[in-house]
Amino acid sequence: MRTPPSLSAQRSTDASGGRLHTAFSEVMAGRARMTGRTSASDESVPMILDLDVRLPELLHPFTDAHARLSGRVRVQGLADDPVAVGDLHIAPLARRRVRYRMDFTALDGRRLHLDGWKSVSLARPLRSMTTLPVTITDQDGAVVAEALLRFDLRGRLWPMLRSLRVLRETAPSDAARELRPRWSGERGRLEVWYTTLTDPRTGTGVWIHHELVAPHDGAAPYLHGWAAVFPPGGPPHLARFGPEEWRPGAGEDGVLQAASASLTTSRLDGRAGDIEWELAVTPGSGPLFTFPRWAWNSGLLPAAQIVPHCGAAFTGSVRHGGELLQLSGAPGATAHIYGHGNAHRWAWLHADLGGGDVAEIVTAVSTRPGLRRLPPLPFVRLRIDGRDWPQGDTLLAATRLRSRIGLPTWRVWGRVGDHRLRVEVTQPPAETVDVGYTDPDGATAVCHNTERATADIRLERRRNGRWEPYRSWRLDGTAHAEVGLRD
Repeated sequence: MRTPPSLSAQRSTDASGGRLHTAFSEVMAGRARMTGRTSASDESVPMILDLDVRLPELLHPFTDAHARLSGRVRVQGLADDPVAVGDLHIAPLARRRVRYRMDFTALDGRRLHLDGWKSVSLARPLRSMTTLPVTITDQDGAVVAEALLRFDLRGRLWPMLRSLRVLRETAPSDAARELRPRWSGERGRLEVWYTTLTDPRTGTGVWIHHELVAPHDGAAPYLHGWAAVFPPGGPPHLARFGPEEWRPGAGEDGVLQAASASLTTSRLDGRAGDIEWELAVTPGSGPLFTFPRWAWNSGLLPAAQIVPHCGAAFTGSVRHGGELLQLSGAPGATAHIYGHGNAHRWAWLHADLGGGDVAEIVTAVSTRPGLRRLPPLPFVRLRIDGRDWPQGDTLLAATRLRSRIGLPTWRVWGRVGDHRLRVEVTQPPAETVDVGYTDPDGATAVCHNTERATADIRLERRRNGRWEPYRSWRLDGTAHAEVGLRD
């Protein structure tokens, strides 16, 4: 018995048009028996699955969908992997089955695979929905262990229900709206659109930067920018365009238009020196608000940043120095900044973490009198399994975080609620370009940018009074980063 498509779509979309998702946590425990042992056949060891589930629709009895699994797999003497990932097929009535598949790392470094399913019985629904037989195999398919796990209704049901959340994915039209120009004729304003991406085939990074400057002295606003290509193992290639007359883009999807470059909600086209680009954009998971939404909408802070195209994919070509770079589904993002000028000093990171997960960090010291003496304030957003961390106001979260801006390495660390974060970014000097910036008031800064940075990101979660690894990522040559400094 399957839910009619119209009913399923209705259940998965809210009044604003954004798609609804379900997230929850689940813990199952039991005993695992290792294969190939010569000891008594009834010898077994404890095993625990501590999982987070992300379902791309609303959870209901007629669900037939695949969810993303992540969490910790613990088998005494065999494995304790806090960053295991996998797939959960939930179809309790449609297929009478809930199947778990996960990949994780053993204590000796081997990659292992877990496969198990709950066979749903209408005659014994509680027992069948709380019992999970699993088999663990190695890379060659040989059985390493077999286990029987159970969900404890008395001890685990309430924590599971408390973790249940319904989330809304931002509608694609929101990304287009957040890309459009904010400037409305004021003096002393700076607006920036910048795109960064990495070619998954060659590891080449690309940076395309568009900048609108409205000077303090009332001079005509102008558009200028640059493009840079970062081939692995070779020197970066940077070229500028402009300054040129500023013109907003035409049509519903237009963002900006100039003699050398144009930007729409679905394309980037332009030329800077001997660098040319023709790129189509496939939007990702919707806008990511690095700064609080109220700060972006109100303009109350000296400047604010947003990522309208987060986790996007870019297809097309980039020509540079007589070479042609063909791109197909290259991961990246387009960010948007609006404010009174550049920060006194700053550091920035964009990291595509795989599987739709993204990290965005802006840590900066304001140029405003008085604020310039304060330490840098880190604004952090991680999008993990479609959920943004930290939840709530990132300005409040920033007061709990610390950063140290420098070259070639800069860091962000701190605790927000029951999570603890540590980020270390290294920008290789040989693969970094130095670009001069000019603020609307004529002050200058130098930006040190690379699309070939290394980033280590570690997120821990506090449970039962102890800090446990929650997620960790290492990007080697695929992180996008920069540091801005003044004399």
